[in-house]
Amino acid sequence: MLLLTLAGCSTDGGALDPRGPGAAETATHWWLMFWLGLAVYIVVMGLLLYAIMRGRRNADPDSNPPISDRAFFTVGGLVIPILILALVLGDSIRTGQSVIEPPEDEAAVTIEVIGHMFWWEVRYPDLDVVTANEIPIPVGVPVELRLTSADVIHSFWVPELAGKRDLNPGKENVLWIEADEEDIYWGQCAEFCGVQHALMGKLVIAQSEDEFDQWIADRQEPASEPDDEFLRAGMDVYFDAGCAMCHGIDGITEPDPAAGAPGPDLTHFGSRLTIASAIEDNNYGNLAAWIVDPHQLKPGVRMPPTELDPDDLDALVEFLLSLE
Repeated sequence: MLLLTLAGCSTDGGALDPRGPGAAETATHWWLMFWLGLAVYIVVMGLLLYAIMRGRRNADPDSNPPISDRAFFTVGGLVIPILILALVLGDSIRTGQSVIEPPEDEAAVTIEVIGHMFWWEVRYPDLDVVTANEIPIPVGVPVELRLTSADVIHSFWVPELAGKRDLNPGKENVLWIEADEEDIYWGQCAEFCGVQHALMGKLVIAQSEDEFDQWIADRQEPASEPDDEFLRAGMDVYFDAGCAMCHGIDGITEPDPAAGAPGPDLTHFGSRLTIASAIEDNNYGNLAAWIVDPHQLKPGVRMPPTELDPDDLDALVEFLLSLE
């Protein structure tokens, strides 16, 4: 059973491998509870073992006079548990305050994250940038996330950087994150939101400030219609197949408001690392399979299958991958 349990454990970083101040506070509190719990367990098991061995040595119950030391019961059964609980409660309050209070330094960037079934809309309102499912941030500085939902309750969680925070329809919650080092951090929706909740991932990409500034500058540029004839054919398929009804490309089109909840913005889609809410790598094969039948990967997703002949599919995929 132990081997089966360990087989399900991942070696990737998690809440106990913090890479940011918020996650470090949570991990410290967890380890405090772990070591206190372990100490209590050892003491209790030791006393139990002592009682068992003592009873075996003296089979006659009358030969073991009852323990009458009131101090033993008062200290061991009342005082010590109260002190342990008070310590855990006090540290829990301290940790809770530390993770919800804004940092002393002003936020380097403010990001709006809007939860959808089953993807993440990401906006940089002060920088006029829109993307999806991947959240670049500058390393070593506090970042303010403003969280809300377009449909049901979701929960934002990147365990190596911070604790969980709900995204509620019609309400904005705030979460502060900060990455200590450059890396790509996996995140997951932490509130059951529907059949594809488990496949609602995201990436937080911590970059140097220079790299982040360059990323912003690149994303502020709108897309332009391709000059290549093959890519222009792919753009025509994008319109003819109805992709533009839900997916906008800044500089080429905008989603149709009549379509209801739009899909992710595709302006710089080709530069993204992943597709389908950080579930698959962004490459030709995965993208083509996703367009033809997204329900093979995420049953219940709102994007319908698209029937295209091979030439049209090839042109559409190449057009989307060219949007860098």
